[in-house]
Amino acid sequence: MFGKKAVLVGLMTTALVASAAAVASATPGSGETRMLIARGQSVLSFGIPQQQDNDIATSMNTFIPGGFSGWHSHPGTAVLVIKSGQLTVYSEPVGVAGQGGGKCSVNTYTAGQAFIERPENEENAVNTGTVPTVFAITFFNVPHGGETRIDRPDPGDCPG
Repeated sequence: MFGKKAVLVGLMTTALVASAAAVASATPGSGETRMLIARGQSVLSFGIPQQQDNDIATSMNTFIPGGFSGWHSHPGTAVLVIKSGQLTVYSEPVGVAGQGGGKCSVNTYTAGQAFIERPENEENAVNTGTVPTVFAITFFNVPHGGETRIDRPDPGDCPG
């Protein structure tokens, strides 16, 4: 057993040295400007399916205090990163609207958090805070040239 541990430690040490050498030999860029739009820590692990020829779109949104999105869904997964303020998201599965008894969930996200909206859910996002909420949102699997948002009726059984 000692032999296997020694080999594992040796391999790990080699990998660390090689990665440090790769970083040290990296070349700096030139003529590039970067602007970080938003950064947040994910509230869960997830994967994102993306079909070839569909679009990926990103926008920066701002909600004034009390502002809201209205009930909607998306054609694919949407990843949101809260830059400032807070956003309360009311959500339930698509197709349950108006039938009552849908599983309504309510989650509040604050600056520095990242989360997803899934295409099988409809949501209403509300700025329940006292300052404007600014967030970046990236939409995956949008039909080429299509809308990133699908308007939905108020389900009537979820308070948002």
